[in-house]
Amino acid sequence: MKNVPRGLVIAIFIGMLAGLSLGFFVNYQSNHEQLVFQEGSSISILTEKIDFELGEHIYIKIINSGTIPLTFSDASYGLKVTGLDGVLYHTPMAAQVISTLEPKEEKTFVWNQKRMDGSDSREGIYKIVVEGFDHENNKVKKSIVINVLK
Repeated sequence: MKNVPRGLVIAIFIGMLAGLSLGFFVNYQSNHEQLVFQEGSSISILTEKIDFELGEHIYIKIINSGTIPLTFSDASYGLKVTGLDGVLYHTPMAAQVISTLEPKEEKTFVWNQKRMDGSDSREGIYKIVVEGFDHENNKVKKSIVINVLK
């Protein structure tokens, strides 16, 4: 460090601080999405965080964030957990009855990270998808991505 210019050391230090600050800001913003209600048909999916430990229960909230009722083909409210490639890993066992979610109403499901065949999920990236219909039979769909880590 004897021949390193003092200005270079200061610039590197300031760059590291700026990068660290930006990293915390981006991480905070991505983990704290706000629920926004809007006019018309809209559905939202919320989890308490995006990074989960392997085997941890994942609480999934499905919320009608619009102003009109939404209908679903069964009591699972169209909930599916897939891989990014679309392979289905989990869907709740549900009665085959038409279900309705009124505006601002929510339903909570818990995924214990078990696959459809009862085996344990592995670490990786998973997509949570919800799909329903509005009063004109238009599809209303939302998905979010979560990480399962060791």
